[in-house]
Amino acid sequence: MNKNALQPIRPLLLIFIFITAFCLTGKKWLAGQGIDHEVLLVGNLVLFAVSMGAYWVNYRSLRSTNPQSSVRAMYGSFMIKFFVVAIAAFIYIMMEKKNVNKGGLLVCAGLYVIYTVFETRALMGLARIKKDA
Repeated sequence: MNKNALQPIRPLLLIFIFITAFCLTGKKWLAGQGIDHEVLLVGNLVLFAVSMGAYWVNYRSLRSTNPQSSVRAMYGSFMIKFFVVAIAAFIYIMMEKKNVNKGGLLVCAGLYVIYTVFETRALMGLARIKKDA
C-alpha cells in the first residue's frame, strides 16, 4: 500500500494505540468496573487485525475496473470480520465457561462498532477521491 492508502486509516491506528495504552495503564480502574484488561487487550488486537484485513480487501476492490468487485469485497469483508469475531468470542466463552467477563465482551462489542465506523469512513473517503467509484 502506498502513503495515500495508509493516510485514511490513521484514526484506526490511533484508536488501537489509545485502547491498548488505556488497558495497560488503567488496569485498576478497569478491574473496579468489572472488566478484565486482558480480554480487552486481546479483543482490541483481534478487532484491529480484522479491520485492517477488511480495509485491505476493500481498498484493493476500489482499484479494480469491475464495478461489482467493490460490492463483493464489502460483503466478503463483512462476512470475514463477523465470523472471525464470532469465532474468537466463541473460543473465549468455551475456554472460560463460567468465568466469562461479560463487561469485557460488551466493551469489545462497542469497539467492533467503533472500528467498523472508522473503517467505513476511511473507505468512503477513498471512494470519493476515485472518480468512477
